Amino acid sequence: MTAEIIDGRKHAQTLLDSVAADIAAMPQAPGLAVVLVGGDPASAIYVRNKVRTAQTVGLRGETEILPDSVSEAELLAIIATLNARDDIDGILVQLPLPPHINTLRIMAAVDPAKDVDGLHALNAGRLLHGADALIPCTPLGCMKLITSLVPDLTGYHAVVIGASNIVGKPMAALLLDERATVTQTHIHTRDTQFICRGADILVSAVGKPGLVRGDWIKPRAIVIDVGTTRVEKAGGGHDVRGDVAFDEAVKVAGAITPVPGGVGPMTIACLMENTVKAAKARRARR
Repeated sequence: MTAEIIDGRKHAQTLLDSVAADIAAMPQAPGLAVVLVGGDPASAIYVRNKVRTAQTVGLRGETEILPDSVSEAELLAIIATLNARDDIDGILVQLPLPPHINTLRIMAAVDPAKDVDGLHALNAGRLLHGADALIPCTPLGCMKLITSLVPDLTGYHAVVIGASNIVGKPMAALLLDERATVTQTHIHTRDTQFICRGADILVSAVGKPGLVRGDWIKPRAIVIDVGTTRVEKAGGGHDVRGDVAFDEAVKVAGAITPVPGGVGPMTIACLMENTVKAAKARRARR
């Protein structure tokens, strides 16, 4: 048995086509501002991809690039300016930030109505209450992939490896909202391997290449690999590796996302969708 490979690029393109059609029907294209602090190569690539995709679907995308030395006060002032601009509907501050900047303080400074990354405490609280919210893009993309395979998750056992505010916690909340039974593991969990073997749906988001082995996976389970870790190659350059030992897992799972080409494209597509959602909500309140 070989698992179905979940084509994230194909699903993302379908979503982007829908977003582009939405934007074309709007009187004014929404605006997305991406703030990048520092010169981390991976972050720079992510930002370029996001802005390029925004322009492809018809969003007005712009980038604010700041040096590593920028102060927290200066960054907060830039966010305040973006909050006040009526032509900006979505604000995304690329993570991680330099150590001298308090990430939670920065996330709290973004207007919740423009928080297209879904990381403001108000949006997190709305998600937990099952209310309408801007949902973090990666878990939202994961859910779209999962429900494309199983539209009704009632009674399914889902295991989420990882408990970050960006992926793990919102992922668990989304699965609960779809009536799945959810177990969440983290770095201090005992017997993670045993817990995973009972999962109908397994989502790993810890950034540890090859953590999830083939014998961790229940036969026919849906496996969603969020991990994207840059691993240096002996001869130079690097590979991007997921949390799941793909060559082992593909022989056991029912369906699995590859890395790259699985969750990553959906994250960017969901950011575009969130920006349009934010723009529509803001304009409806005028």
